Amino acid sequence: MEMVTSFVYPPPPSILLNTMSVVGLVSLAKVGWSEVRGIHLKYSKFNNNKTSSSSSPQPQKHPLGSFSSRTGMLLLYTPAFLAAASSFFVLPSDDLRFLLLKSALALHFFKRIFELLPILSWTHFVEQVLFIHKYSGEMAIDSALTITTSYFSSTTLMLYSQNFTLGLPEPGFDLKPLGIVMFVVGIVGNLYHHVLLAKLRSEDGTKQYKIPKGGLFDTIICPHYLFEILVFWSFFMVSQTIYSFSFAMGTTFYLVGRSYATRSWYLSKFDDFPKHIKALIPFVF
Repeated sequence: MEMVTSFVYPPPPSILLNTMSVVGLVSLAKVGWSEVRGIHLKYSKFNNNKTSSSSSPQPQKHPLGSFSSRTGMLLLYTPAFLAAASSFFVLPSDDLRFLLLKSALALHFFKRIFELLPILSWTHFVEQVLFIHKYSGEMAIDSALTITTSYFSSTTLMLYSQNFTLGLPEPGFDLKPLGIVMFVVGIVGNLYHHVLLAKLRSEDGTKQYKIPKGGLFDTIICPHYLFEILVFWSFFMVSQTIYSFSFAMGTTFYLVGRSYATRSWYLSKFDDFPKHIKALIPFVF
């Protein structure tokens, strides 16, 4: 126990936080395992019945209906961004660790929204770099609500958990500097690979999926997930709370499962998919 407290603050006196630390981890791990088993959250390429090389995938029927992928993605990130942004006023504090966590969460979700906004492009740079994602499909409303709730609740609970650390002795090992570095690497790497994905859709204007190339796409099919995992672990290193550790671990389980499913999808759709390209970790997995 003494070794654990060297890396994290003591458990907060909150039944809600301690319960959600377990529930969130188990839930995300379960969803990740479902992805491996072929039961997917219905967005992006997994919003179709067929995942083979068929040229005419059939849209799925969803219990609550669906909306455009861009609308769905905006719904995913906006509540979490608003929660992070409002925390500067709702939970005012001059504690450096708390300020770093608020800033990192707000910046991460602002970046995700900024990549999606239909900005009026007035230069080639804005059009090709800032207005990044070029979605053409649909997202199931039930999947969107599930992910939105997860992002919003985790952001709120991370901030709420951090509030309990104010005035407590610091953990034995200060992971903030490493967390800051990891956050910068993660957010830049994620953005860079999203740009590469967007360029695939803009080269010939078609809506067909292609095998991504460039950057870490030459060794893994989901480098954007790898860097997103780094971002969520940076939240833990900045905050060093049990809840942020739980959510980082749960997010890792989910994205491991999603990346495995993504590689399987590419293998089934493209006969020429390079077998040496792994799912998430170069040369390993």
